[in-house]
Amino acid sequence: MTALETARRTRAAESCRPAIAAVLDRISSDSLNAFTSHDDGALARAEVIDSAVARHEDPGPLAGVPVALKDVIDHAGRVTTAGSSFYRHHAERSAPAVERLEAAGAVIVGRTGLHEFALGFSSENDWFGPVRNPWDPRTSPGGSSGGAAAAVAAGLVPIALGTDTGGSIRVPAALCGCVGLKVTHGRVPLTGVFPLAPSRDTVGPLATTVADAAAAYAVIAGDDPADPWSHPAAVVAPRGAADLATMRIGIPHPWVDRPLAAEVRNGLEGFQEALAAAGATVVPVDAPHLDPATMPRAVYAEVAVVHRDWITAHPERYGPAIRDRILRNLDHTADAVAAAGEWRHRLARSFDRVFGAVDLLVTPTTPTMRKDIGVDTVVAGGEPEPHRSALSWFTNLVNQAGVPALALPLCGLAMAGPPVSIQLIGPAWSEHLLLEAGLSLEAMGLVGFEPPPR
Repeated sequence: MTALETARRTRAAESCRPAIAAVLDRISSDSLNAFTSHDDGALARAEVIDSAVARHEDPGPLAGVPVALKDVIDHAGRVTTAGSSFYRHHAERSAPAVERLEAAGAVIVGRTGLHEFALGFSSENDWFGPVRNPWDPRTSPGGSSGGAAAAVAAGLVPIALGTDTGGSIRVPAALCGCVGLKVTHGRVPLTGVFPLAPSRDTVGPLATTVADAAAAYAVIAGDDPADPWSHPAAVVAPRGAADLATMRIGIPHPWVDRPLAAEVRNGLEGFQEALAAAGATVVPVDAPHLDPATMPRAVYAEVAVVHRDWITAHPERYGPAIRDRILRNLDHTADAVAAAGEWRHRLARSFDRVFGAVDLLVTPTTPTMRKDIGVDTVVAGGEPEPHRSALSWFTNLVNQAGVPALALPLCGLAMAGPPVSIQLIGPAWSEHLLLEAGLSLEAMGLVGFEPPPR
């Protein structure tokens, strides 16, 4: 059942307590390791919502909807672990995004697993064990919000809240076959969210439908003057399905010209043809500056700043993979950091120029749809390559520029694994346009969630 269907039933006086109890039962028997903990207060919360409905009060647009939180997002009275061996933050206050969800009637049912400190794309965690993909438990769900995506795709919850700093919502959304929204930097407050790289961190929803993702976005988006990263730009709600015939959609080259798995290449080509058949103007875009290969290493200096004191004093508290990556980033010079900042500024201006000519860009979300657990490489074009750089090829630039993007699963491709995922990218503050396009594509049957085989 979708989130919006659940909310409609709850507001129509169908008790949400039994449904929440059933969700908690499913979480307790979850074989995917998608959750780090379940929420003991969820049933009491459901009873509060049922009582409000009995008094003829409207609990909100997400009334009775079970929602999971990535375990870097604070929830009052609960412990945030960030997927680490030692960080244990007993939150006294919920993150604003969580406060807004609960004010809209949502029921938080648990906390989802992730890559340690959100620094990776596999969710293979040295301390909590690997999160497993519901399409094939031998494979990774992607990361770092792997537990959130696995929980949604497996039908444990209709909505989960994740974070995205280089693709950490969109990559797992792709590998698990669900919808994932990366918002404009500053659109959703970061207060109460453990930082990875604050100038790029974002909070956003994963869901099975674009409509559910849009509903969650409408609730959590908005300024928070107490958050230094928050922006007062007005939030525009999606107005329904877009008319694709009015849209000019660009395919950025040479960004999309890297090796792709055959199904991803075929999916991208078929999607372009379907867009054109729907009346959209699909054009190639010459964008040489949109090139992940030019990204300087010093863009990761922020990560080292967050962890410098802890990792210097107790490196053994970190898993080997992320420990080595953080240590390598402790020695950036001021000149290198300044040059990385200049590169990011040029990249953002390059996106601005591209969006002067087109409404949206389209790329694959990931160049391959499979990452085996325990294997550090993936195969996208015939040869193995490091999984982190491959899986983030189409997502990381979006974070570096601060613009929004939407990952969508394609329909109609008979495959043993998850459907190919397509990424729509828009200019800053255009989440409504991305979601409207997604609603149109969903209504046309071009994109849509298909549950994995059980």
